[in-house]
Amino acid sequence: MIIENVEAFWLRCPIQEVKQHRSDYGLLTHFDMTLVVVTTEDGLKGFGEAKAAVGSSGVCASIVSCVENELKPALIGQDARNITRIWEQLYSGSRDHYSLARGRKFPILGRRGLTVSAISGVDMALWDLKGKALKVPVVELLGGPCRDQMPAYASGGWADVDGIGEQLSGYLSKGFDGVKMRVGVMDDTVSNSIARVKAAREALGPDIKIMADAHGTYSVPEAKQFCRGVEDSNLYWFEEPISPDNPKGTAEVRSSTSIPIAAGESEYTCFDVRDLISHRAIDVVQPDAAIIGGISEAMRVGHLAQAWQLELAPHCWGSAFSFMAGVTVAFASPSATIIEFSLGGNPMMYELVNEHIEAENGKINAPVAPGLGVTPNWDFVKKYTQKV
Repeated sequence: MIIENVEAFWLRCPIQEVKQHRSDYGLLTHFDMTLVVVTTEDGLKGFGEAKAAVGSSGVCASIVSCVENELKPALIGQDARNITRIWEQLYSGSRDHYSLARGRKFPILGRRGLTVSAISGVDMALWDLKGKALKVPVVELLGGPCRDQMPAYASGGWADVDGIGEQLSGYLSKGFDGVKMRVGVMDDTVSNSIARVKAAREALGPDIKIMADAHGTYSVPEAKQFCRGVEDSNLYWFEEPISPDNPKGTAEVRSSTSIPIAAGESEYTCFDVRDLISHRAIDVVQPDAAIIGGISEAMRVGHLAQAWQLELAPHCWGSAFSFMAGVTVAFASPSATIIEFSLGGNPMMYELVNEHIEAENGKINAPVAPGLGVTPNWDFVKKYTQKV
């Protein structure tokens, strides 16, 4: 399984107007992703995703350049089966021989940010390759699924106070018994966010899981005010209350409330998550396999979650490739109990791949297809690839 070629494609696809939504990121009119393709000498291809943003839209030109101009030369000629060795080599660069000889990392300057996103896409593609070569799903390579089936929660919730109940109830009609709604600066005031959560709880009743996601937009005092205002709304978790640049502030918010605090989608490598944990800032860990460092690093985060008895809930808002990577990590991790399922406008989830992804009655079955179980529709790729 010698690597012969590595390619990256920036895809940008418009979102149908009827499926567009407005959040703190503005009106989302298109969806971006970086498709990473690793090809071996015998023609086998593995596919991964690298992200320029945690949400739908982001300029991916830098990731494409990184994959093809920085990572590719280090990958050509390597045995694609040596996933862990390759990860260490990419992360330590020219000092990789020191890293592997001495058992600790000598990281490159780009040890965070888009370089790690690029590594994520390569790592994901390598796992996909190995699973296909062995004719097993990647979850089998990670020790097998901990459960045969897992519940999913519907991720969306942008409507105003008058419409949020109806919007979330529409998710429940699809079989979900958990939903996530957005709050934060998009509501203008904390009071408006509180009112929307209360309206959601009133509409859905006491037994439905409700998560609230602020996208890191509150200040510490605002996050505390929000928590006080929704304390009796029984939130399953409050996600990214404040900026990921302030883990101590997140810990301060957590210490002020009984609501579980979730974060991690904006973090790079298990080291960032380790710091969140050491600050006692989180109850729920949310690595994104297309950002954190691939499936390899997401699993390391899963091990941290298990050791600290925290819940693991991978961030699965992306294309079908990062979604299936997150699903794979969730099924392989004892600490994961629920999976995010996007109900926003997402052509990369459904139109990019040949396979159909769905949550049946709000449940997702353990993966059974070789690799990540999804393959690109090359007509779609050709149509929406951007020039870099």
